[in-house]
Amino acid sequence: MIRKFLLVLLILLAPLPALAVNPDEILADPVLEERARNLSVNLRCMVCQNQSIDDSNAELARDLRVLVRERLQQGDTDEEVIDYVVSRYGEFVLLKPRFSLRTMLLWAAPALLLGIGAIVLVLMARGRLRARAPAPLSAEEQARIDELLDRR
Repeated sequence: MIRKFLLVLLILLAPLPALAVNPDEILADPVLEERARNLSVNLRCMVCQNQSIDDSNAELARDLRVLVRERLQQGDTDEEVIDYVVSRYGEFVLLKPRFSLRTMLLWAAPALLLGIGAIVLVLMARGRLRARAPAPLSAEEQARIDELLDRR
């Protein structure tokens, strides 16, 4: 019975993500470590692209985790640490980009595309609803049709 319970427990815990923070990176001060973890969850691993540096095993992610902890130990605020990392690696390092004039198009693109699609659909529907009368046949065309129908 205990083996079955342990097996079920193992199966349930297996899909949980393993954080990549190494024991030698962890700060002695639990408050600073908590701040470092909160910051590293929001920073993108430049190697893995869609993983935070807290989850990544890449060497660059480790370097960034160490950099964040060093800056916190030097007394930087959370915002100063983020600004420093962004100044070195660019806005792409943030998993959630800031709202600015540069990123306004990025944030507004889904709404713009949805609006453009709705306008196109309305214009297409209007065009199809208006049935245009066909142009009358010329005398030559009518004569040719009559000639073709008489041959059958």
